[in-house]
Amino acid sequence: MADVVKKATRESYGEALRDLAEKYPEVVVLDADLAAATKTGTFKKAYPERFIDCGIAEANMVGIAAGLATTGKIPFASTFAMFAAGRAYEQVRNAVGYPHLNVKIGATHAGITVGEDGATHQCNEDIALMRTIPGMVVINPADDVEAKAAVEAAINYYGPVYLRFGRLAVPVVNTDPNYKFELGKGVQLRDGSDLTIVATGLEVSEALQAADMLAAEGISARVINIHTIKPIDRDIIAKAACETGCIVTAEEHSVIGGLGSAVAEVVTEECPVPVVKLGIYDRFGMSGPAAELLDIFELRAKDIVVKAKEALAKKK
Repeated sequence: MADVVKKATRESYGEALRDLAEKYPEVVVLDADLAAATKTGTFKKAYPERFIDCGIAEANMVGIAAGLATTGKIPFASTFAMFAAGRAYEQVRNAVGYPHLNVKIGATHAGITVGEDGATHQCNEDIALMRTIPGMVVINPADDVEAKAAVEAAINYYGPVYLRFGRLAVPVVNTDPNYKFELGKGVQLRDGSDLTIVATGLEVSEALQAADMLAAEGISARVINIHTIKPIDRDIIAKAACETGCIVTAEEHSVIGGLGSAVAEVVTEECPVPVVKLGIYDRFGMSGPAAELLDIFELRAKDIVVKAKEALAKKK
């Protein structure tokens, strides 16, 4: 794994905004005094006249973004996920979601891999919160390639979009030169017949490793990357459920209201089979090195293997 390229998706976010700015002159970027951390500083350096630092006032930032959207701009309101989905939830719901404005929320530092910043900054509830807002698109890219493609897809989609990015450098898994990002479409990364692992974000690379570990034991695991959690790709999930007979979901987010819940909703309606969730189990995070927290919270490939065997045991 030493030769695997790794990059934090927050880095990809900043680079994508800068690189797409000339192509999309209506894009403007707002930040809440965190440009160095969210990496929107990359855009600010290149296009200072299109960057607004709103200070430590996230709710106000969302309001400004809403106003800019009404003038034809495409604003990217950027801050940590805890502040975007948490502190500014009311403004995102009422000022952006309700009037269905063309505002993009760039939420970085999501999940427990914020690390030493601890539980107050480790947002494991944001996907659940954003999923409940009518008309809100929710995207959680797996790597650098997908994150950059997601930013452009968000620009080309009219309406509110929540983009979730991480602090930790993660492996680039989308190495196919023909890779194409399609909003609302899952990506099957590996075929399998015994069970399906549905993953999102940094858990996609862990899911691929888990599939290798399972294969060594003679278990064939299909791997699906769900980058768009809302609207979710019902077809790819229903097909996997019917063909493999059980599903494991993997996410760096609460098992309540996130990917696991979204997948279970589809499965119960389309093709009822066992769904076993891997994620954060109704608890807050804790301070510590990001890599160690993934072990402590049991979000590694080996933990997906354990869940896969649980799912297989439930399979009829």
